[in-house]
Amino acid sequence: MDATLLAQAQAWLNQDPDAVTRAELHALIDSGDSVGIADRFGSRLGFGTAGLRGELGAGPNRMNRVLVAQAAAGIARWLLANPEFAGAGKRPSVVIGFDGRINSDVFAQDSAQIFAGAGIDVLLFDTYVPTPMLAFAVKQGNYSMGVMVTASHNPPRDNGYKVYLGGANGGSQIISPVDSQIAANIDAVAAELSFEQLPKCLEFETGGRALRAGYIAHTSGLVAPQPDQQLKIVFTAMHGVGWATTRSVFEAAGLDDPFLVNQQIEPDGSFPTVAFPNPEEPGALDLAMETANLANADLILACDPDADRLAVAVPDSTQADGWRKLTGDQVGLILGAELAAKARRAGVSANLASSIVSSSQLSAVAAHYGLGYVQTLTGFKWISKVPNLLFGFEEALGYCVDSAHTPDKDGISAALMIADIANRLHNQGITLDQHLATLGEQFGHYATGQISLRFASVSVAQEMVTGLRTAPPTHIDGEPAAFTDLAIGTDKLPATDGLRFDLPDGRRVIIRPSGTEPKLKCYLQTVGISAWDAAEKLASLDAAMRGVLD
Repeated sequence: MDATLLAQAQAWLNQDPDAVTRAELHALIDSGDSVGIADRFGSRLGFGTAGLRGELGAGPNRMNRVLVAQAAAGIARWLLANPEFAGAGKRPSVVIGFDGRINSDVFAQDSAQIFAGAGIDVLLFDTYVPTPMLAFAVKQGNYSMGVMVTASHNPPRDNGYKVYLGGANGGSQIISPVDSQIAANIDAVAAELSFEQLPKCLEFETGGRALRAGYIAHTSGLVAPQPDQQLKIVFTAMHGVGWATTRSVFEAAGLDDPFLVNQQIEPDGSFPTVAFPNPEEPGALDLAMETANLANADLILACDPDADRLAVAVPDSTQADGWRKLTGDQVGLILGAELAAKARRAGVSANLASSIVSSSQLSAVAAHYGLGYVQTLTGFKWISKVPNLLFGFEEALGYCVDSAHTPDKDGISAALMIADIANRLHNQGITLDQHLATLGEQFGHYATGQISLRFASVSVAQEMVTGLRTAPPTHIDGEPAAFTDLAIGTDKLPATDGLRFDLPDGRRVIIRPSGTEPKLKCYLQTVGISAWDAAEKLASLDAAMRGVLD
């Protein structure tokens, strides 16, 4: 066994306050498990714009109390060194939220004590909250910073740590170079102080009732009450924390309670009914579809575990289970067109935005309604920073419909708006599918798809992108492919790790590694003279790209 790694493991064991991870590490050392120790101590979870995210366990390459404490202390150092984010004459302040995952509450409590010990004002939510409520709290509570303990829709054994920044950053997620500056402070803390040596203080505020009430009031006000509600909706929280807030928002907006997927409605960090608690994954909505069939429902709404994403499914008799999940691009079109029409009626000038991997159909919506359109890099850390943002979305089921109050993607507000739109259409005898067909006639027939490959580690996906960058295909599906290396950057977009190919007939391919999961994703877009034509082109492009990736 490597002596250096063994010494690091022993030093970690000596400071670890958690009985579970101490037992795990004891067992590895006692059994001489060099592979297990190398996996945990050979590298460190990197802190980036998405914060921290990884598997629970002992060591610096896992999520645990020591790593989180080091992160909190490093963030505190950075915040104290950058007082401009506190506001003139104010002490720095942090609001902390947590979801229902294993140890989220513990990590939040440790963080609160460390921030307070550093001399920072702290509000710790007194119970779990959805991620969009934390984003709302940072902006509306005028906090210097927000921390959300969540791994969103990652596998059950994962947890994470997401950071929002107030002041000139507007309450949205951090971007470079703040992430690298914080990472340097975290590394310094880890090198200098043990868990016991980190200053801690129990004098911080626990609560958040006013912020919860504010979020519910603002969000429910996005729609007008409907007296006639005949649409039957099924809702699942995917074992996450979205239902309590969604119920309050629906009630305040005057909407009827949906039918519930009872097996998935309460927070449960073990996620017993799903392999991956991500509504994008195959099989994740099986229980919701069973419930919808029993209820003879018209619509399924599904939030991911921290409720910042929304999946929508509609009846489809051609499918074996009777349901079809709409793509994020389709939901983005429905919401974008709705908000753009409202903006024109109100005489409002604003911008629509979508990420580079999402459908560019929103640009046609913006042009039709006389609004601006901005394309950003992937992630709401970019979308939420678009000036005068009316609506922004990304194809991975993320939608921002109220950036003035919640500068992040929000599955709860999106669920409310989709329910409102679907109810109004239902009362006119129109389905969401028929509405999408009408929008296609109005704004062009776009078809989008995705190829997703999962690997054993994030590095494998990155290596695959590097290989394609070094030797990009010159032709795709028999057509010349114009190659753009997104890592170079342009005058409109910062550099990002991705590849883009444009074909002469208007088809588009973007390949990029996931920033938080061991995945490679390939995003496809076609435009046709009809919905059938666009779908045929998409099927051909999908087959061709699977050959390229293989």
